Amino acid sequence: MSVLHWQVGDVRITRVMELRAERTPDFGYTELTTEDILRESWLNPHFATEDGRMITCVQGFVVESQGRRIMVDTCVGNDKKRGNPAWNMLQGSFIEDLTGAGFPPESIDTVLCTHLHVDHVGWNTVLRDGKWVPTFPKADYLFGRVEWDHWQKESAEEVGGDAGAETVDAVFNTPDVNADSIIPVIEAGLHQLVEVDHVVTDEVRLEPTPGHTPGHVSVIIESGGRKAVITGDLMHHPIQCAMPHVASRFDYNRDQARATRRAFMQRWQNGEALVFGTHFAAPTAGHFVPHGDVWRFKVDI
Repeated sequence: MSVLHWQVGDVRITRVMELRAERTPDFGYTELTTEDILRESWLNPHFATEDGRMITCVQGFVVESQGRRIMVDTCVGNDKKRGNPAWNMLQGSFIEDLTGAGFPPESIDTVLCTHLHVDHVGWNTVLRDGKWVPTFPKADYLFGRVEWDHWQKESAEEVGGDAGAETVDAVFNTPDVNADSIIPVIEAGLHQLVEVDHVVTDEVRLEPTPGHTPGHVSVIIESGGRKAVITGDLMHHPIQCAMPHVASRFDYNRDQARATRRAFMQRWQNGEALVFGTHFAAPTAGHFVPHGDVWRFKVDI
């Protein structure tokens, strides 16, 4: 299922998947084992395999609100040199799938990046005649001001972060990401630097959820008495509902990310909002359900 749809009041949300992967916990997480995955049997079949591998996706969401088509995160992209071999020089069908779902690139009004990591900005641009150009030529690209200021630094040492965190440059190729996915948008005059509480429409706004990166945001949707939220990378997998202390190896500030994640689930528990995990495999959306002092993720099917 590369394309899925939901209705939240008057807002329509469409998910288009770029990549799906099955990985062992040591790929991207701290303090997590295969035994932990197997113990949380509710993760199977949607989010874990029977042998304890984690199922994740790279995907984007189109949010249709008040006549605007808002692309939330733009995945990895084609033709781009990346440190992660699974993402290096992709030749995928994301734009064809997006167009097939009814959203050709020229129909997108707004591109919104929850943060500026490689797997959230890749389709900001495409390679045309040897030059990187904006994929969505009629869109306003919204980059967080805090996030942009942070990534102007040249290296993980200069920008700070946890001493135990993986080197960001080695995995996310920060200079290359800026050069092929951010700077061409700025040179085209399509970008806007926005604050972490920016209002996109009367139904769609940003909310600061720092920790994974300093300027990380989530997307809040409220329409017709209903609510939804797109998490971004404040959490990467539903196992973090049951184990909120489990951190991504690539969190800028792991302690802050843990606190943000727990506060987020406390706020949106008991079905108050439909939650879209940006890296959650299909069916992708669901609700946080309290389970003692932690949570479960109940899928919306």
